[in-house]
Amino acid sequence: MTAEEVTNGQQAMEGDDITPKKDGGVLKLVKKEGTGTELPMTGDKVFVHYVGTLLDGTKFDSSRDRGDKFSFELGKGQVIKAWDLGVATMKIGEVSQFICKPEYAYGSAGSPPKIPPNATLVFEVELFEFHGEDVTEDEDGGIIRRIITKGQGYSKPNEGAAVEVTVEGKFEERVFDQRELKFEVGDGESLGLPPGVEKAIMAMEQGEESLFTIMPKYGYGNAGNAKFNIPPGATLQYKVKLSAFEKAKESWEMNTAEKLEQSAIVKEKGTQHFKEGKFKQASVQYKRIVSWLEHESGLQQEDEQKARALRLAAHLNLAMCYLKMQEHSLALENCDKALELDDSNEKALFRRGEALCAMKEFERARADFQKVLQLYPANKAAKAQVAVCQRQIKEQREKDKRLYANMFQKFAERDAKKEAEKVKEVKSENGGGVDMEENAAQEETAA
Repeated sequence: MTAEEVTNGQQAMEGDDITPKKDGGVLKLVKKEGTGTELPMTGDKVFVHYVGTLLDGTKFDSSRDRGDKFSFELGKGQVIKAWDLGVATMKIGEVSQFICKPEYAYGSAGSPPKIPPNATLVFEVELFEFHGEDVTEDEDGGIIRRIITKGQGYSKPNEGAAVEVTVEGKFEERVFDQRELKFEVGDGESLGLPPGVEKAIMAMEQGEESLFTIMPKYGYGNAGNAKFNIPPGATLQYKVKLSAFEKAKESWEMNTAEKLEQSAIVKEKGTQHFKEGKFKQASVQYKRIVSWLEHESGLQQEDEQKARALRLAAHLNLAMCYLKMQEHSLALENCDKALELDDSNEKALFRRGEALCAMKEFERARADFQKVLQLYPANKAAKAQVAVCQRQIKEQREKDKRLYANMFQKFAERDAKKEAEKVKEVKSENGGGVDMEENAAQEETAA
């Protein structure tokens, strides 16, 4: 190494030790101060520009040369350790230099051909922006997580898991909810928690504490919450700590006897929620029965009958829940599933008719209600619904008739207008000849 290279290396070794062990593995030197006070958190997506050099000044990589910012999720092991540590200390707009010893970079292996083994690296990094992790299934930005304290392990709560949590809900800096709770995932709404909190909990690890921003769709929606004085369309912030949890058994972890036993238990739980008007929570319980029993096969006759009865009840109850929640296509789907199990089931046929009515498919709905009457002549509600459907069909036909009549009238008027314009064009091309012939004919008639 030349004298100049040694000097460059010595200058590069300046900075503050930011390693937890204070072993000098990552030294930080701020070259341009950032703005604000907020720092990125574990799991945040960060956007940076960087230039990487060896101690002798040899450049081995640069996002600036490529013209594209580099992004990664902080603290997830997607980059070298030095980066996860260093970027977590930066503010927006900050430019810093990081001196990274091999154990915090590419170690004894290096990264051939540009980075030799046991290389100490120098990175100049500029932080442009960062934002939390979207934990929704559809990644629609509805629930954004920022991890305050990382959890342990890789396991996360599932539907039905028993959880112990501490929650703090805020709206516009006002704390409206602060509690320690023990409950099963799926029952949160009965405790006044917005649905987004349960979805958030299902993304957490044990011991994790995170801050969640919850959009109205996953919060209290357009209804708001009178108890907590939350207006319609409110965006909420929830700080949640998952102290402990015990996962609910998955389908593959249970034998047939356990599935049948648990299905009977959650059926009663769902029925209780339904009676209390908690249709969403009820549907969660009924869906668990379907997931447990839908693909069971090769059962003994007695167990087969029990499983069939529980599945039928689950689909029928799901259909009713979805009707109450105005989710008619899902109600229709569950009625169809119920009818696959029992093609003459009175409730399934009637509820399917109700779903079809709500979807304005009155002829199909009438067919279902008529079938109910055919099989169960004493069903007065079905008779009344047949009359309703017939009236709606008649009104629709009259409406269509008027619509088509108006349409044909408009077509006729349009054709007449086009014909008149065509005649006018012919007259113009003939220099008024048509008018002269008409005048001559009139004169002859007058004579």
